[in-house]
Amino acid sequence: MSDSQFTTHKLLYNEAINLLKQLIATPSFSKEEDGTAIIIRQFFTDKNIPSQRFLNNIWAINKYFDSLKPTLLLNSHHDTVKPNAKYTKNPFEPIEENGKLYGLGSNDAGGCLVSLIAVFVHFYDKENLPFNIVLAATAEEEITGKNGIEALLVNDVFLKSLHNPDFKNEQDKWFAIVGEPTQMELAIAEKGLMVIDATAQGIAGHAARNEGENALYKAIRDIQWFETFKYPKSSEWLGEVKQTVTVIETENKAHNVVPATCNFVVDIRIPDCYTHEEIIEIIKQNIQSDFKERSIRLRSTRIEVNHPLVQSGVTLGKKPYGSPTCSDKALIPFPAMKCGPGFSGRSHTADEFIFLDEIKDGIDTYIKMIEGISL
Repeated sequence: MSDSQFTTHKLLYNEAINLLKQLIATPSFSKEEDGTAIIIRQFFTDKNIPSQRFLNNIWAINKYFDSLKPTLLLNSHHDTVKPNAKYTKNPFEPIEENGKLYGLGSNDAGGCLVSLIAVFVHFYDKENLPFNIVLAATAEEEITGKNGIEALLVNDVFLKSLHNPDFKNEQDKWFAIVGEPTQMELAIAEKGLMVIDATAQGIAGHAARNEGENALYKAIRDIQWFETFKYPKSSEWLGEVKQTVTVIETENKAHNVVPATCNFVVDIRIPDCYTHEEIIEIIKQNIQSDFKERSIRLRSTRIEVNHPLVQSGVTLGKKPYGSPTCSDKALIPFPAMKCGPGFSGRSHTADEFIFLDEIKDGIDTYIKMIEGISL
């Protein structure tokens, strides 16, 4: 790296850290991201970069946007979960300590977001790029809400801002980096998610007598099926279907009443070798409980390993892998790769932090990765 490049990258890093500290200090729970939306937009204003806002989403477009070129979307989120009760530090106080930056959202996904923003600033006014670059800092990722990235991709305001009314017909020209903590490795595939609410039906009776049909016992038999059943197909990148029963309850609380109903919830992670509809049919054939899926929006996704974006990352020594967790990647209807600084295991933990060096490396790696894309 030349002296001028080093100076530029250092400036980008310092601005990213300062921005992240402002974001940490501003509560931004899902659906309550107004404060951080204002901060992000002010950051672009201070850099003389035009930006736009829809709901709590902020986006910006590179200076020499050309609708005839392909477009790279850089996306991460600025909402957070609520801090858990085990915090020993103030979750809204950005604290630098031993090379770490503590604070709610520092790892998930503030470090990714400010790194991508820094990278966007780096490329913003460069002419003759082989593709456009769009930065989107979005809301409601933690609850998979419909007013986040999904709203930008389907809303006419967003489409018009790109001066490309035929966007929906030209999505094959788009690709994306979704900023989530992956230690800068390349999550090219992601399991889909389906949550089902199930109810076992029985007949109420007195527990002291041989009366009724115990719905709890019926539910347990179905729960055992979810625990032990092995789906025959497995995915190259995502492995097997994973089913986990996470909630169980009966309506009555009396110790001497045989429950007439028993409700339970199942979290199902679906690889790309099955559709949600296929999973639903298999479940219908194997359990007695009634059930209903909450949503089938979060489908499994994959960007091909030979995609130029992935190959650029591989050239840098990064490894493709399949991710068991969901992100906004599931809502993006064109090839997207999840990649960012930080470690997924720190997300949603007490005293959340990110290493400062992870952000520095994230900015440098993103820039090299984008420069290495050969379309």
